[in-house]
Amino acid sequence: MATEPLSQQQEPPAEGGMPWDQMGSSDMRDWPLGRLLSAASRRVEREWNTHLSSWELNHASLPVLVHLMRRPHSQRELANACGVTEQTMSRVLAKMERTGYITRSAHQDDRRRHVIAVTDAGRAAAAVAADPAPAEQMTARGLTAGQVDQLRELLAIVAKPNGPDAPSHRPGAGRAPGQG
Repeated sequence: MATEPLSQQQEPPAEGGMPWDQMGSSDMRDWPLGRLLSAASRRVEREWNTHLSSWELNHASLPVLVHLMRRPHSQRELANACGVTEQTMSRVLAKMERTGYITRSAHQDDRRRHVIAVTDAGRAAAAVAADPAPAEQMTARGLTAGQVDQLRELLAIVAKPNGPDAPSHRPGAGRAPGQG
Protein backbone atom coordinates (compact mmCIF):
# COMPACT_ATOMS: atom_id res chain seq x y z
CA MET A 1 0.00 0.00 0.00
CA ALA A 2 1.59 3.26 -1.15
CA THR A 3 1.31 6.45 0.83
CA GLU A 4 1.49 10.03 -0.38
CA PRO A 5 4.73 11.93 0.18
CA LEU A 6 4.56 14.14 3.28
CA SER A 7 4.60 17.27 1.13
CA GLN A 8 1.34 16.16 -0.55
CA GLN A 9 -0.49 14.96 2.55
CA GLN A 10 -3.24 17.17 3.96
CA GLU A 11 -2.71 18.40 7.49
CA PRO A 12 -5.26 17.02 9.92
CA PRO A 13 -8.13 19.38 10.68
CA ALA A 14 -7.92 21.41 13.87
CA GLU A 15 -10.72 22.63 16.10
CA GLY A 16 -13.98 22.62 14.19
CA GLY A 17 -12.34 21.06 11.13
CA MET A 18 -10.18 24.13 10.44
CA PRO A 19 -6.84 23.40 8.69
CA TRP A 20 -3.74 24.33 10.68
CA ASP A 21 -2.65 26.95 8.15
CA GLN A 22 -5.89 28.89 8.71
CA MET A 23 -5.35 28.82 12.49
CA GLY A 24 -2.04 30.61 11.90
CA SER A 25 -3.54 33.08 9.46
CA SER A 26 -2.56 36.73 9.78
CA ASP A 27 -6.23 37.55 9.20
CA MET A 28 -7.76 37.31 12.67
CA ARG A 29 -11.19 36.63 11.17
CA ASP A 30 -9.88 33.17 10.20
CA TRP A 31 -8.87 32.29 13.78
CA PRO A 32 -10.90 29.94 15.96
CA LEU A 33 -13.28 31.96 18.13
CA GLY A 34 -11.54 31.00 21.39
CA ARG A 35 -8.18 32.22 20.11
CA LEU A 36 -9.70 35.47 18.87
CA LEU A 37 -11.47 36.12 22.18
CA SER A 38 -8.29 35.33 24.11
CA ALA A 39 -6.22 37.71 21.95
CA ALA A 40 -8.78 40.49 22.39
CA SER A 41 -8.88 39.89 26.13
CA ARG A 42 -5.08 40.02 26.43
CA ARG A 43 -4.92 43.25 24.44
CA VAL A 44 -7.50 44.96 26.63
CA GLU A 45 -5.89 43.58 29.81
CA ARG A 46 -2.43 44.87 28.80
CA GLU A 47 -3.80 48.34 28.04
CA TRP A 48 -5.89 48.38 31.22
CA ASN A 49 -2.89 47.32 33.33
CA THR A 50 -0.81 50.09 31.75
CA HIS A 51 -3.53 52.59 32.68
CA LEU A 52 -3.85 51.24 36.24
CA SER A 53 -0.09 51.19 36.80
CA SER A 54 -0.31 54.97 37.40
CA TRP A 55 -1.79 54.01 40.79
CA GLU A 56 0.34 50.86 41.28
CA LEU A 57 -2.76 48.78 40.56
CA ASN A 58 -3.62 46.15 37.96
CA HIS A 59 -6.59 44.15 36.70
CA ALA A 60 -6.39 41.89 39.78
CA SER A 61 -6.05 44.53 42.49
CA LEU A 62 -8.63 47.10 41.38
CA PRO A 63 -11.62 44.78 41.95
CA VAL A 64 -10.31 44.12 45.47
CA LEU A 65 -10.40 47.84 46.23
CA VAL A 66 -13.89 48.08 44.77
CA HIS A 67 -15.12 45.25 47.04
CA LEU A 68 -13.43 46.80 50.06
CA MET A 69 -15.07 50.17 49.43
CA ARG A 70 -18.34 48.60 50.62
CA ARG A 71 -16.99 46.95 53.77
CA PRO A 72 -14.00 45.00 55.14
CA HIS A 73 -13.71 41.37 54.03
CA SER A 74 -11.72 38.26 54.84
CA GLN A 75 -9.15 36.99 52.36
CA ARG A 76 -11.42 34.04 51.58
CA GLU A 77 -14.38 36.33 50.87
CA LEU A 78 -12.27 38.48 48.55
CA ALA A 79 -10.89 35.43 46.73
CA ASN A 80 -14.42 34.12 46.18
CA ALA A 81 -15.73 37.52 45.08
CA CYS A 82 -12.88 37.92 42.58
CA GLY A 83 -12.95 34.32 41.35
CA VAL A 84 -9.37 33.46 42.32
CA THR A 85 -7.69 31.11 44.79
CA GLU A 86 -6.84 32.23 48.30
CA GLN A 87 -3.15 31.81 47.42
CA THR A 88 -3.50 34.21 44.49
CA MET A 89 -5.47 36.64 46.64
CA SER A 90 -2.72 36.49 49.27
CA ARG A 91 -0.17 37.72 46.71
CA VAL A 92 -2.50 40.49 45.50
CA LEU A 93 -3.15 41.63 49.07
CA ALA A 94 0.55 41.57 49.99
CA LYS A 95 1.35 44.02 47.19
CA MET A 96 -1.63 46.22 48.07
CA GLU A 97 -0.54 46.28 51.70
CA ARG A 98 3.00 47.35 50.69
CA THR A 99 1.45 50.09 48.54
CA GLY A 100 -0.54 51.30 51.54
CA TYR A 101 -3.98 50.67 50.00
CA ILE A 102 -5.16 48.08 52.51
CA THR A 103 -4.61 46.97 56.08
CA ARG A 104 -4.81 43.46 57.48
CA SER A 105 -5.78 43.01 61.10
CA ALA A 106 -6.60 39.97 63.20
CA HIS A 107 -10.27 39.00 63.32
CA GLN A 108 -11.72 39.77 66.75
CA ASP A 109 -13.21 36.26 67.19
CA ASP A 110 -10.71 34.14 65.26
CA ARG A 111 -7.04 35.16 65.47
CA ARG A 112 -6.18 32.83 62.56
CA ARG A 113 -8.27 34.97 60.19
CA HIS A 114 -7.52 38.47 59.01
CA VAL A 115 -9.87 41.30 58.23
CA ILE A 116 -8.84 43.28 55.17
CA ALA A 117 -9.88 46.94 55.05
CA VAL A 118 -9.22 49.77 52.62
CA THR A 119 -7.09 52.74 53.74
CA ASP A 120 -7.66 56.39 52.86
CA ALA A 121 -4.95 56.06 50.18
CA GLY A 122 -6.78 53.03 48.78
CA ARG A 123 -10.07 54.94 48.72
CA ALA A 124 -8.44 57.82 46.87
CA ALA A 125 -6.83 55.49 44.31
CA ALA A 126 -10.07 53.58 43.77
CA ALA A 127 -12.07 56.79 43.33
CA VAL A 128 -9.94 57.73 40.33
CA ALA A 129 -8.78 54.36 38.93
CA ALA A 130 -12.24 52.77 38.95
CA ASP A 131 -13.60 55.31 36.45
CA PRO A 132 -15.07 53.05 33.72
CA ALA A 133 -14.60 55.58 30.89
CA PRO A 134 -10.95 54.69 30.06
CA ALA A 135 -11.75 50.96 30.02
CA GLU A 136 -14.76 51.54 27.78
CA GLN A 137 -12.63 53.61 25.38
CA MET A 138 -9.87 50.97 25.25
CA THR A 139 -12.31 48.15 24.66
CA ALA A 140 -14.68 49.85 22.22
CA ARG A 141 -12.24 51.72 20.02
CA GLY A 142 -13.36 51.62 16.40
CA LEU A 143 -16.87 50.38 17.23
CA THR A 144 -20.15 52.19 16.79
CA ALA A 145 -22.50 52.64 19.76
CA GLY A 146 -24.70 49.86 18.36
CA GLN A 147 -21.75 47.51 18.00
CA VAL A 148 -20.70 48.26 21.59
CA ASP A 149 -24.20 47.35 22.80
CA GLN A 150 -24.14 44.15 20.74
CA LEU A 151 -20.65 43.24 21.99
CA ARG A 152 -21.74 43.81 25.60
CA GLU A 153 -24.77 41.52 25.14
CA LEU A 154 -22.70 38.77 23.52
CA LEU A 155 -19.87 38.95 26.04
CA ALA A 156 -22.35 38.77 28.91
CA ILE A 157 -23.53 35.46 27.46
CA VAL A 158 -20.03 34.12 26.81
CA ALA A 159 -18.70 35.22 30.22
CA LYS A 160 -21.53 33.62 32.17
CA PRO A 161 -20.18 30.72 34.26
CA ASN A 162 -21.27 27.21 33.39
CA GLY A 163 -24.32 26.12 35.31
CA PRO A 164 -26.61 23.13 35.22
CA ASP A 165 -28.22 24.37 31.99
CA ALA A 166 -24.94 25.18 30.21
CA PRO A 167 -23.71 23.01 27.33
CA SER A 168 -21.08 20.45 28.27
CA HIS A 169 -17.43 20.73 27.28
CA ARG A 170 -17.65 17.82 24.83
CA PRO A 171 -16.51 18.67 21.29
CA GLY A 172 -19.51 19.84 19.31
CA ALA A 173 -21.78 20.25 22.35
CA GLY A 174 -23.77 23.43 22.37
CA ARG A 175 -23.20 24.21 18.69
CA ALA A 176 -26.00 25.61 16.64
CA PRO A 177 -27.80 23.14 14.36
CA GLY A 178 -25.80 22.45 11.21
CA GLN A 179 -22.45 23.39 12.80
CA GLY A 180 -21.26 19.96 13.62
